[in-house]
Amino acid sequence: MGRKYIDCREHPGDVKCSLTLVADTEEELLEAVVQHSVSVHGFRNTPEFREQIRKEFKEGMPRA
Repeated sequence: MGRKYIDCREHPGDVKCSLTLVADTEEELLEAVVQHSVSVHGFRNTPEFREQIRKEFKEGMPRA
């Protein structure tokens, strides 16, 4: 299984964020994204939110 990532720049919102999170597993990435999304962007940690975020994961390494 390859690395997975999510890039905040692809999800514009009120907070201008340039953070990209990368992990070896979906679970590790999901936990990091949820913590970031709740603390920085004000999202609620719900099962629906977690499922939505998981669908946004990409394979490989992000562009520079």
